[in-house]
Amino acid sequence: MTKIAFIFPGQGSQVVGMGQEFINNAAESKAFYERADQALQFELSKLMLEGPAEELTLTYHAQPALLTTGVMVAEKLRAAGIQPHYVAGHSLGEYSALVIAGVLSFDDAVAIVHKRGLYMNEAVPAGQGAMAAILGMELEALNEVTAQVSAQGDSVQVANVNCPGQIVISGTKAGVDKASIAAREAGAKRAIPLVVSGPFHSELMRPSSEKLQAALADITLSAPQIPVIGNVEAKELQDVPAIQHELVEQVYSAVQWEASMREMIAQGVDVFIECGPGKVLTGLLKKIDRSVAAYCVYDEASLQAVVEAAKEWSVNA
Repeated sequence: MTKIAFIFPGQGSQVVGMGQEFINNAAESKAFYERADQALQFELSKLMLEGPAEELTLTYHAQPALLTTGVMVAEKLRAAGIQPHYVAGHSLGEYSALVIAGVLSFDDAVAIVHKRGLYMNEAVPAGQGAMAAILGMELEALNEVTAQVSAQGDSVQVANVNCPGQIVISGTKAGVDKASIAAREAGAKRAIPLVVSGPFHSELMRPSSEKLQAALADITLSAPQIPVIGNVEAKELQDVPAIQHELVEQVYSAVQWEASMREMIAQGVDVFIECGPGKVLTGLLKKIDRSVAAYCVYDEASLQAVVEAAKEWSVNA
């Protein structure tokens, strides 16, 4: 039997014009953008569709923008008869997954990720934090490098374990610079600085997690109607307390993306659909396990490609 997972990208996948075709062609798609504007009391949709890119890229704009587009795309798939057996999202994308699983209302999710972005932006002054992708190094060896640099007074840690050979580190600018040099000396193929506005998924984000915890207490969460695989432990989040803990801890903890994908594959998922702009997660999945089918839906053509492919899944179910 075919098992399907919807997966949702995180910050960095945003692009001006995201979702344009869908909202031009369907009132129900446009309604998501209008609801996001209402929830935030400013024209997020204008930034999403017209830019400028530097404004859309700001953490507190990019996060609700990606959530809005991801949820809208997922609902397009559902309307076409394609239902997920599992959901997961990379970092910010986890909130989109929770909306589709029935844990959070769309309107509450838009508001909370906007606050999340503001809190993360406030946690570390611009220029003091950094992130870098380390390619071609094992996790255990990289953990040793970051521990040594941190012990010398410059905080840095593993932030994302994305796929074999790609791990992201995060921390103070000095810590990331020193760890990048040490990683190359220890055998890493490359260390690529990332263009980000803060040291996400590092201990430096703890102040933002405390503010987020308070904000989450003011919204209603429900038990998942679809299994959600969390970022922090790469396991199913089965109840509201587990989800609340996950969302707070996730801000300063590493995203175990590779392990999350392997967990769903172990549960029988053989079709993954990335919902939203870009193809980042699809690309990572190909490096994790080429035996599963991976699709991304970001416009009408990619949606129709999945709808056509789904006809075969029905035959094989």
